[in-house]
Order: sequence, then C-alpha cells, then structure tokens
Amino acid sequence: MTDRGKVRANNEDAFLCLQFDAQEVRYLGKIGEAPNGSADFIFAVSDGMGGARAGEFASRIAVEKITFLMPRSFKQSARGIVAGFEDVLAELFQEIHRALTILGGSDADCSGMGATLSMCWFTPGWMYYGHIGDSRIYYLPAQGGGIKQISQDDTHVGWLYRNGTINERQAREHPRRNSLQKALGAGHQFVDPQVGAVAYETGDRFLLCTDGLVDGLYDAQLLEILTASPSPGGESNPAQNLVRAALEQSGRDNTTALVVSVE
Repeated sequence: MTDRGKVRANNEDAFLCLQFDAQEVRYLGKIGEAPNGSADFIFAVSDGMGGARAGEFASRIAVEKITFLMPRSFKQSARGIVAGFEDVLAELFQEIHRALTILGGSDADCSGMGATLSMCWFTPGWMYYGHIGDSRIYYLPAQGGGIKQISQDDTHVGWLYRNGTINERQAREHPRRNSLQKALGAGHQFVDPQVGAVAYETGDRFLLCTDGLVDGLYDAQLLEILTASPSPGGESNPAQNLVRAALEQSGRDNTTALVVSVE
C-alpha cells in the first residue's frame, strides 16, 4: 500500500514485488501468494528526493534497476552459495547510484535527485537485505515475537537513538530527523549500503516501509497492527491497515508499507 499523504502534491515513494528465476521475471500484485521453492523474490521500497518530479523519477529508477540487475544473481543463489551476497548487493546499489548521479548531472530538471532504498532478497531459507537512507526493514520472528528494526537509519538522529542518547519519542520529534547522511545519488560521492542476512522460518514476517509510515506510528503500534486479528468485515491487508493508521496520525509525507509473510 502506498499513499501520497495529506500534504505532498505527488508520491515520490516507489515499491517493488518481484519473483524471478533464470528464465523470467514476474511482477507480483499488491496482495497474493507464491511458492518459494524454485524462484527467488525481491521486495523493495524507495523514497525519492529532488526538485519538481525528480524524486518521483529517482525512486522509480531505483526499483526498476533491481528488475534488470538481480536476475543475473539467480544461478548463484540457486546453488545455495551464501558467501558473495554482499558483493551482489553492493554492486547493485553502486549501479543505481551511478545511474542517478549521471542523470542528475546531465538534466537540469533532475539536479540533486536521489533516493533511499531498502530491499529484501528471499532465497530458500535465507533473506538477504540491502539498505541505504531512512526507509526501514523490520523483522517479526514467529519464535519470540516482538518487532526488530534490522536496517539502520542513515541519519545523525538514528545514530543517537541506536546509541541510547535519545529515546524513540525524542528521535521522532528531533528537528534533524530527516537529514540524511547517506543516499543513492543526491550528490553523494560514495555508496556504502548496509547489507546482512536473516535465516527465516515459517511464521516469520517482514515489514518494509518509507519514513512516512514511522512518522505516524511508533514501533509498538506497528507491532500491534501487524499482530491484530482481522475484525469481521474489516480490511485484511496489513499493509493497508498500517498506511491508513499512519495517515490518521500524521500524513505529512508519502507513506508506503510492504508486508511479507512466510507461510
């Protein structure tokens, strides 16, 4: 679910739901199921930035690049080779950064364009993730419950929060909470994405979202909505429930949520 919110004139968020193997790439719908035994999956969210409609183009370029670049890696993942995913994801982020930098430097309308990117790559038994910016990836393990942010906000405020200098409420209200230290494009010279891996199990869930969602909801509220039982006649899509709740509380920014469940 994605929504432009109550203030912005356009939606600079983009998301991607993709299934692929060595032969073909298939886009997935906004809701549905698919087996994971013979194909890999990519889920991603991106928040664009830049003047005019440059941010919209930037986030779209980020997710479209994934579509063309990731299938090259399928043979490696299909063989069950865990080592090397860091290089695959680092190269992917570098290619997207290069594309945004070139376009931003050659077109005045796209000057300064940039994007965040948070993506999850599912292979049988493992989820590999790459991240840069202040969009987020959350992990909700079936065993032990709770919710854990596994991506790190690339902001000074995010660093203060991770180190216990400020609490979640102070981080949400900090005047520099949206000041990015890392992004794709946007005049940054180097790209150093966070990459990692999670061994997932049946019942695990993952949430990918842009910062508009957490502008309206605390982590405890995310967990409450994601673990609530659907009410009779109510909306059963958890991503829609999250976005609608965030819009009720804030709506100052574009808001996107993508929920993945392992069944």
